[in-house]
Amino acid sequence: MDPQLRAAFNADFTPDKYAALLRCVNQSTRWPADFRVAETPLFLTREFRDEAVRAATEIIAQTRTPAFAAHAASAIPAGWEVPNESAHPDFLIVDLGICDVGGRLSPRLIELQAFPSLFGFQFLLLGCMRKAYPVIPPDWTSAFGGLHDQEYIELLRRTIVADSNPENVVLLEIDPEHQKTRIDFACTASLFGTPIVSLATVKKRGRSLFYERAGREVRIERIYNRVIFDELERRGDLHLPFRFQDELDVTWVTHPNWYYRISKHSLPFLKTEHTSLAFFADEFPASESIADYVLKPLYSFAGLGVEMEPTREKLAALPNPHQWILQRKVEYGAFLPAPDGARSKAELRMMFVWPQSDKNPTLVNNLVRMSQGKMMGVNFNKEKTWVGSSIALHERET
Repeated sequence: MDPQLRAAFNADFTPDKYAALLRCVNQSTRWPADFRVAETPLFLTREFRDEAVRAATEIIAQTRTPAFAAHAASAIPAGWEVPNESAHPDFLIVDLGICDVGGRLSPRLIELQAFPSLFGFQFLLLGCMRKAYPVIPPDWTSAFGGLHDQEYIELLRRTIVADSNPENVVLLEIDPEHQKTRIDFACTASLFGTPIVSLATVKKRGRSLFYERAGREVRIERIYNRVIFDELERRGDLHLPFRFQDELDVTWVTHPNWYYRISKHSLPFLKTEHTSLAFFADEFPASESIADYVLKPLYSFAGLGVEMEPTREKLAALPNPHQWILQRKVEYGAFLPAPDGARSKAELRMMFVWPQSDKNPTLVNNLVRMSQGKMMGVNFNKEKTWVGSSIALHERET
């Protein structure tokens, strides 16, 4: 991390400036942030930024090979495959732990997914950070490849809205008003004019889907899909007007099959300088020490079901061990000095977009999760400061 800018920021930091950041975040859209926003961004050196970019792009490159396609062919659970799969996902997310490797900070793969992240909110957060903290130099940004703000928005627009009228493009979620990340939904609606639609309110006629707007039915052409499938599977109380598995005249952004194909299911396949060993639970070698691994369910979101201290007995008791993976533990670096003397650790989420008309994905932005607990989730960081959701800044590439 950049020591000069970190020292300058900490010396300039005041609770009033943090309060100004929170006001900007929480009053800019129809919904506030329902998660903790950290007091500070990260400040990356050029060297760490370049290593993180290389790590993420090498990992994504491995998901584009014929060998990976063969591996991912078995990823979708029975009964959940959706027809008319796109040629590639519209979004790719790579979560990198900032780890202590031999006394230096280095990024290591934690998870990846082909599912949208907080693309709208991170744009808002960047603007609020700049307003609240004048110490941040104007040429420091969260975007990559020299991307400017308007270029970022246009690339997102081309991915989500494409050539459709925004009113025919819906952000679809199970219960959007009560989703923890609803502020991102509000940011997206503000940026692109796309309505936020609850899954249960959609109507189906033939192969077409509709939603109601100002007393009239509007046809849905594109679905910016924010439905988390493990949550959908748990909601037996929902009586839906259509099934994802129906033949529908809609374009999915991104297509639901990619939620499974590029996920924790991918981890045993991926092998680069910045990945850790991973195995399906039913293929875990007898020669490996299980104490060195984390046990994760394949298709859970936000850390649900993760077992930090697995045992051979717990492994033997799994009803469907091929639906779980074991991933070798990494050592997060406690590198971020807070004013109270505590030190935080962090994960860096590298965020790609990939419009269907583009040959390659583009790395556009990032998200940071900061923690002083065992894991990154809120439950492990209660009553702590300098933890939560943030963003990493670096000197803009020319």
